[in-house]
Amino acid sequence: MLQGGMRTADVARAIPCNVRTVRRLREHYRETGWTADLPRSGRPHVTTPAQDQYIQTSHLRDRYRMATTTARVTPGTHNPFINAQTVRNRLREGGLRACRPVARQVLIRHHWQQHRLWAQTHRRWQKLHPPPSCGTLPTGSS
Repeated sequence: MLQGGMRTADVARAIPCNVRTVRRLREHYRETGWTADLPRSGRPHVTTPAQDQYIQTSHLRDRYRMATTTARVTPGTHNPFINAQTVRNRLREGGLRACRPVARQVLIRHHWQQHRLWAQTHRRWQKLHPPPSCGTLPTGSS
């Protein structure tokens, strides 16, 4: 319609929309040659598709790699670093999962001594109280 010589206001009336929308589309068409690339909702990605591929490949090569390790060495497009949650999201998009760090109590000598003492006591108790054998019946009733 605009290429046919119609004014912007007439096009806006023919297609029930705002005049500014028609102007913006006309400018966008002049710059890019098409009108399909409209602004999208949502936050832009912090990583590029190449970085997404690197994240997935590095975790496929090292299955025990943590997301925090990958986040530390991967630069972002806007920030110097990316978040570990971003790494987990990119891995989930590829059907992968990051390794979680083991969180348990560090055992010291006292713990091992207590464990050994319990095992010795348990072994001694089992020798003094053997389990009943299957072939004998309990005595006392006829």
